[in-house]
Amino acid sequence: MNPPAAGEPRHRAITDAQSRVASRGWWDSDADDYQAEHGAFLGDLDFVWCPEGLREADARLLGDVRGKRVLELGAGAAAGARWLAGQGAEVTALDLSAGMLRHARAAEDRTGVSVPLVQADALALPFADSVFDIVCTAFGAIPFVADSGAAMREVARVLRTGGSWVFSITHPMRWIFWDEPDESGLIARNSYFDRTPYVETDENGVPVYVEQHRTLGDRVRELVAAGFVLRDLVEPEWPAGHEQIWGQWSPLRGRLFPGTAIFVSDLPD
Repeated sequence: MNPPAAGEPRHRAITDAQSRVASRGWWDSDADDYQAEHGAFLGDLDFVWCPEGLREADARLLGDVRGKRVLELGAGAAAGARWLAGQGAEVTALDLSAGMLRHARAAEDRTGVSVPLVQADALALPFADSVFDIVCTAFGAIPFVADSGAAMREVARVLRTGGSWVFSITHPMRWIFWDEPDESGLIARNSYFDRTPYVETDENGVPVYVEQHRTLGDRVRELVAAGFVLRDLVEPEWPAGHEQIWGQWSPLRGRLFPGTAIFVSDLPD
């Protein structure tokens, strides 16, 4: 979260409908800038879990995906989905934003690798029950929906028993700090236990960007309530020699405390 201007509160209550409208509008309008800034780092045919640069090719958090039906939520430009397709998976890429999916289509033209693209809300997945073996997302959907527990239940609904749900989010402890990559971002300023959404508004006070906070315990309870068993919680360390700054992620902060949490869970038989 960014420091507020003088007299400008950034934490406020917001409805689920306002959150959905804000997220779609934000990612549609920001898609070009986002790809210009981060597209080279993410690549066209790669699955990068986080700004620390952890790649699925190395981490293998999804296991052997050959022959598996995979859904990537919040896929953005769908680089991860195309990488998974190259590993032999049958992949569908879903995103709320038409702007981001436009970039996915452009990347398909560049690479020649095509996957089905679906524009839909993570809280209302347009799929039948028990059709995917794996659902995954790298920073998609979960941090931006008001009822993330409902999103977990939707994922459980479309997964087959024995399937896996793996997602990365901003590490919840980062809520304590402002989103500054330098020394000012090392000062604890917010309560870890304050779950009031972070909201940016336009000049008319209309929400245009919303991010939700849950504690680590909240996330575990959401998973368990949806029927999942947590298999691993990965907190990637900042790698030596990685000097790229991505928003709040920087070598300075990354060497001191985690910036990403990756939850690896299964839907038991």
